[in-house]
Amino acid sequence: MKTAKPVELSSEQRIRLEAMVRSQTLEVRAVRRAQIVLLAADGMGNREIAAALGIGRVQVGRWRERFVQGGVVAIEDDLPRSGRKPRIDRAEIVRLTTQSTPEAATHWSTRTLARKAGVSDTTVLRIWQANGLKPHLVESFKVSRDPKFAEKLEDIVGLYMSPPEHALVLCCDEKSQVQALDRTQPGLPLKRGRAATQTHDYKRHGTTTLFAALNTLDGSVIARCDQRHRHSEWLAFLRQIERETPKGKELHLICDNYATHKHPKVKEWLAKHPRFTVHFTPTSASWLNMVERFFRDITTERLRRGVFRCVPDLIVAIKDYIAVHNQDPKPFVWTAKANDILQKVIRANRRLGSKKNEALH
Repeated sequence: MKTAKPVELSSEQRIRLEAMVRSQTLEVRAVRRAQIVLLAADGMGNREIAAALGIGRVQVGRWRERFVQGGVVAIEDDLPRSGRKPRIDRAEIVRLTTQSTPEAATHWSTRTLARKAGVSDTTVLRIWQANGLKPHLVESFKVSRDPKFAEKLEDIVGLYMSPPEHALVLCCDEKSQVQALDRTQPGLPLKRGRAATQTHDYKRHGTTTLFAALNTLDGSVIARCDQRHRHSEWLAFLRQIERETPKGKELHLICDNYATHKHPKVKEWLAKHPRFTVHFTPTSASWLNMVERFFRDITTERLRRGVFRCVPDLIVAIKDYIAVHNQDPKPFVWTAKANDILQKVIRANRRLGSKKNEALH
């Protein structure tokens, strides 16, 4: 009669097999294989192990033999099965997704690519997820062509990361055309099992312009609303900043290149108020102005889903939001170094240049 081969375990192998038996994440069959080997190492025969685990003697003998020949690694995975090899070419699916487009369309969907590759749409989805591919999304961008980009970048990032002493750094801008929108029908409130509802159509009741200055030191905001956003309204906002900031502080204002910020009358006023120093962001680089983050917050948290039956209602909502914000303001912390940003922009320009040359040829 054929006798079972003896199983001897090193201390490392035993620790590894016992960990497999205790695992809460391994498949049941992997745990059973570890149990077979441990019992075999304790001197039990195949019949005894089969009876103890409630499995077949042949199965016990197979995994005992496998361990003797290849150790723990040999019992962790199944041997490759015979039959037709899978047709899925993951590299080809990634190549098609990133380097081609379907006929008469701008991007692939799981179903269109599945038909092209001869696989299921769930297979395409798994490959996309594994490779971080999202063909249905597109991100917008704008690379600044300002010839003084590096100089302005270092100036503004320097104010964020190492602000001057005895001075305030204020990020200033206007959010124009804020609409007072009323819905044509009342929506339903949020309830268990159902999201809040809101009609897709609306009534316009006018607009306002929100002027805001974000204090980078503590996150507080100086703001006002005006009907228009000409240089005269900008001057009124500068006078408000003058009134609402400590008199002994120098003021460094970060602004974009909107024409009203550079109007002759604005320059004349600034010349008479030497504690104001204006720093302009590079063209097409409004993302350098931290007040844009505040504008995003007020839009998502108060304006986008708000219902306003007139402009005064809208202005009251804006003022209430800012009042609550200023009760416990939190500064936005800038962490990106100027050199890191500059290198990223340089790489983007190189890629865009290579793509342009490919298109020309």
